[in-house]
Amino acid sequence: MASAAANRARLIAASATVSLLSTWLFVQFSAPGGFNTLDGLRVALVAISTFWLSWGALLGIAGLFYRPKNSAPLPLSPPVGRCAVVVPIYNEDPVATFSRIAAMSAGLSRLGLHDQFDFVVLSDTNSPEITAEEIEWFDRLASQAEARGHFFYRRRSENIGRKSGNVEDFIRRSGAAYTYAVILDADSLMSPETLVLLARRMDADPTLGLLQTVPKIIGARTFFGRIIQFGASYYSSTFARGTALIQDAQGPFWGHNAIVRMTAFADNCGLPRLSGKPPFGGQILSHDYVEAALLSRAGWKVEVDPDIDGSFEEGPENIIEYAKRDRRWCQGNLQHARLLTAPGLHWWNRFTFLQGIMAYLGSPIWLAFLAASILSVGMPRTSYITFSQQVASNIAAWSLVGLITSLLVLPKFLIVISSALNGTNRKFGGMRAVLASAGTEIVFSSLIAPITLLMQTRSVFQVLFGIDGGWPATSRNERSLTLKQAWEASYWIVMIGAVVLAVTLAIAPNLFLWLLPVIVPMALAPMLIAYSSMVSDGRDGLLLMTAEEYNVVPTIDARDRVRSHWQSA
Repeated sequence: MASAAANRARLIAASATVSLLSTWLFVQFSAPGGFNTLDGLRVALVAISTFWLSWGALLGIAGLFYRPKNSAPLPLSPPVGRCAVVVPIYNEDPVATFSRIAAMSAGLSRLGLHDQFDFVVLSDTNSPEITAEEIEWFDRLASQAEARGHFFYRRRSENIGRKSGNVEDFIRRSGAAYTYAVILDADSLMSPETLVLLARRMDADPTLGLLQTVPKIIGARTFFGRIIQFGASYYSSTFARGTALIQDAQGPFWGHNAIVRMTAFADNCGLPRLSGKPPFGGQILSHDYVEAALLSRAGWKVEVDPDIDGSFEEGPENIIEYAKRDRRWCQGNLQHARLLTAPGLHWWNRFTFLQGIMAYLGSPIWLAFLAASILSVGMPRTSYITFSQQVASNIAAWSLVGLITSLLVLPKFLIVISSALNGTNRKFGGMRAVLASAGTEIVFSSLIAPITLLMQTRSVFQVLFGIDGGWPATSRNERSLTLKQAWEASYWIVMIGAVVLAVTLAIAPNLFLWLLPVIVPMALAPMLIAYSSMVSDGRDGLLLMTAEEYNVVPTIDARDRVRSHWQSA
């Protein structure tokens, strides 16, 4: 297998080639009438956006060629090191959180391997009512579990540093008692076999500082939630394999569902407080990428293994909750601009920071290209266009549209074909069910793309203009939205769509049909947001079903039984 450095070089070269081809096609499309003052800007925007678009697409395609490292399977035997399963919580539903811990604990007891694992709940809850519930349900958890004495609850009176500060405080106070820590989110769930495997993998490689799993989303009930759940369950492992292929030992950390070596994390991952005020100063919000870079700088391996099963989380159930979470990630990723020149970091970690930044700058770049294109049509051209030049221009335009569409759809299509060949589709209900689900996901993702583009653009401008989004508590129970709620959250998108339509008809009517796929979703934003938040059970039509829904997963089933029992009590 080629080295990670060679794979990185190939991927960068391939993305640059696609970017150059896209730019050349755009120039051929624009050139016949002569260039005006906006065309140079449009060329630059096309080059930048298609590079990063092709980067994401090629990452997924590269994952199809991933081959896991040759390593013998590790037996389910007690790990050498003691492990803390750390669960930071902040105004969460205690029944939901502690029922997950109860299911994981029961699984470890069933395997007879609980002695090396403690569950540590780190509460930053600031609601007195929820705090009282946490104490009540934790007492029930600790008293009813087989492995008594392996549960700890600690609540901070001051939420300093938020989640990363909470974990850091635990490591400073109690980290020396443990060799490893599995860091979870409040909605995370892991099978006991996975917990043991992670610790055994750390035992087997003393240079491994962090091992990240690829969690699958479970428990979605709304149409939007099921779209996200299907995509994560069906596509994510392939894209993560592409990440593993090029990042190797300088891999990612996503902040949860991962195991860290306690000494490595404690010695190297103390986060600085950035100078100045938020949003660019203050606490680092997207701490996970920074912690991974600091471990790599100190010589520790940071790896992601897409082939580890039994790692789960829950996702947002509507577009508004998704946008709230995305707003925090946007601010955190843009903060990384200040860390690009931090001393001692590997160049690949700097590139990862840049990749995260461009994940959000890509939206305003596309919006700027759209605006420049509308305005450019209304500006005078310097030469007369012949019929043959017009034909060539149209061919170039449609070729560019086809190329961009391919970048968006081709990786998913290839994953469907590959999954059919290796038998994965059978776990998702067979080829017919997969095609229906994948087609639904692609169509709906295309429909809401203009909506999410505007939401991300707003987030970017809020950060650039100094508006701090903070770290709001996650509303995991927020599901269905009324049309009124959707309108209140998205009326500004409808207004922007109306302005784009009016300006297009006034100065660039020949672009009207081209812009319909953008304008129509903007106009329908409240309806799309409200409809997609409706509770939707795909079992009737076998639509958007995942492998975890077709086959009973013992840990998920145990969590459901505990939660049902507690809620009835």
